[in-house]
Amino acid sequence: MTCTTQSDPGLPEESAGATAAPGFATRAVRAGQRRTPEGEHAEPIFTTSSFVFSSAAEAAARFAGEAEGNIYSRFTNPTVRTFEERLAALEGGECCVAAASGMAAILALCLGTLEAGDHVVVSRSVFGSTSSLFSKYLARFGVATTFVPLSDPAAWEAAIGTKTRMLFCETPSNPLTEMADLRELAEIAHRGGCRLVVDNCFCTPALQRPLELGADVVVHSATKYLDGQGRCVGGAVVGDRKLVGEAVFGVMRTAGPTMSPFNAWVFLKGLETLELRMQAHTRAAEQLAHWLDDHPAVARVHYPGLPRHPQHHLIGTQQRSGGGIVSFEVRGARAEAWRVIDSTRMISITANLGDAKTTITHPATTTHGRLSAAERADAGITESLLRVAVGLESVADIQADLARGLAVS
Repeated sequence: MTCTTQSDPGLPEESAGATAAPGFATRAVRAGQRRTPEGEHAEPIFTTSSFVFSSAAEAAARFAGEAEGNIYSRFTNPTVRTFEERLAALEGGECCVAAASGMAAILALCLGTLEAGDHVVVSRSVFGSTSSLFSKYLARFGVATTFVPLSDPAAWEAAIGTKTRMLFCETPSNPLTEMADLRELAEIAHRGGCRLVVDNCFCTPALQRPLELGADVVVHSATKYLDGQGRCVGGAVVGDRKLVGEAVFGVMRTAGPTMSPFNAWVFLKGLETLELRMQAHTRAAEQLAHWLDDHPAVARVHYPGLPRHPQHHLIGTQQRSGGGIVSFEVRGARAEAWRVIDSTRMISITANLGDAKTTITHPATTTHGRLSAAERADAGITESLLRVAVGLESVADIQADLARGLAVS
């Protein structure tokens, strides 16, 4: 676990004398690194399970929390710490706790902040595993969940009761790219005595910073855009010292859904190019969305960058651009959607996203396949829906690969 502040992003010593706060790109490359006496330029990978103390007194002080320093890589590792500091600096948070996956991050947050009898309000359009975590598993331990439409402020406010402790949303949503007004949602949460948690996986801090908009906690699946090349699985929770630095870190220390040092190092390399990649993903996705919007075999396109998107007005004020995810509905049903997928020759058929390689999936039978038909209908997941995570290939080649199946449809 690492705690930083916006004014002290953990930059190396050569940047410490700067009068202005470091820019996003600088933080993405430099924040969190502490060079060892070896003088390495790149961040090292500390592949060690434990750490050696200089004396029994030093060991006792660290275990008691009276002295800072490494203890055991389940909860203190220098490579993981560097990733935590860098992501906290990018999100504008005080603390970050890294986890083994995005779902492990959400679980650690819930275990650290909720108890039996509590109530949470969750948007209907969250990732399928997130929905299952709240509705199936946390429910077994006495945490009740109410699911509401993401972009309906009145529904969020009406769902809050005396036992409500958390509002949880993804914006943009997976896979329909629906958006919530985070400033408004934060006001609703705080009026009701709740904290607002935002899954920022689709945007990353390069495109959207929920903490600056009033959110209390940000969660990430680092597996996606933070990595950027589909190499590793990981997650993170970012927030303040009390909530994240104590409550969530306590779960991590005890239960151990830990990010490995190697994965943390990979994510650090991903963060270095995050802003450039997100700009490139967005440019390509916007071109693809307009092309699909004009295609006769496509019934509807879901992309925040299109003027007809219901929350398009939030682009530029909340979300810097449309992002890299384009979902669309073909004319027909499952057979037609699967035909488009099976006709591709370049695009990868996989449910992962945020990769340099473009991916395509059928949400109703993959990411949201474990939900009931009624739950999928409530979330707007139709049999004709396809989700494309636009990569870094030539847009013309992506269009040509999709055109093969759309022509058949």
